[in-house]
Amino acid sequence: MSGVVTGDAVVLGLQPARLPSRALAVLIDLVVVWAVYLLVMIGLALATASLDEAAATAVSIAGFLLVLVGAPIAVETLSRGRSLGKLACGLRVVRDDGGPIRFRHALVRGAMGVVEILMTFGVVACIASLVSERGRRLGDVFAGTLVVRERIPAARALVVPPPPPWLVGRFAGLDLSAVPEPLWLEIRQYLTRARELDPFVGRRLAERLADELVARTGTPPPPGVPAEAFLAGVVAERQARDSRRAFAPAAEGLPAAPAVAAPVVVPPVVPHGVPAVRPAGGESGPRVTGFAPPA
Repeated sequence: MSGVVTGDAVVLGLQPARLPSRALAVLIDLVVVWAVYLLVMIGLALATASLDEAAATAVSIAGFLLVLVGAPIAVETLSRGRSLGKLACGLRVVRDDGGPIRFRHALVRGAMGVVEILMTFGVVACIASLVSERGRRLGDVFAGTLVVRERIPAARALVVPPPPPWLVGRFAGLDLSAVPEPLWLEIRQYLTRARELDPFVGRRLAERLADELVARTGTPPPPGVPAEAFLAGVVAERQARDSRRAFAPAAEGLPAAPAVAAPVVVPPVVPHGVPAVRPAGGESGPRVTGFAPPA
């Protein structure tokens, strides 16, 4: 899948996940976790049958914490934000800046998940996700994370959007020779996916790319021009220069138009003894044909 990629190898051509897909992923995770928990508790009950009641209770609490709390934290940490439910639904947990989560992020999400998912049967998590503009529950807010969609319908054609009309031609004198090709590729990928990005992440990415472009060109954008419009204007200028370089040699190397052969004057052939027929008007002269004889 193509898309804008951060330094942590996280694709940013994604959309925030909403409540229906997140609820389905949590439901799948809960079914798997509870099935594992029941199997573990049955095994522990058989193994601790000879222990007293206090020891059996301590083992039960430890099994609850390890399976229902520790297992999801471990899975999200090791899989970089992909649990079984999220993998099935095409979701992933990432940081606010688009990077992969670490243990502390998964720990905060798991601890808050006990309260807002297990203890309240998901009511608190659903309300928080509906209220949040980016569909985040309380665990995401405290951990600084975001659940995004990894599988989105591929566009039929990824075309770089044109810049605003008032920016066309504003960067004609910009020196683009020092801009490397990988930066051009990243800018084009961002522009083609800008409408699919989370607004907060997309704005930060556009500002970072604009700063890198300014550092390479040495010319800041015009005052009041947003970073995305600045990137689109510079890319349009580079495409225009590439088009001129591509078509200029072809125009210069076009063959000259073939010269039209002058009509050949053929004298009239008059049989011996037959008087020549004069043209109308009394003029006499050679007969002109409209074609040239073969060489």
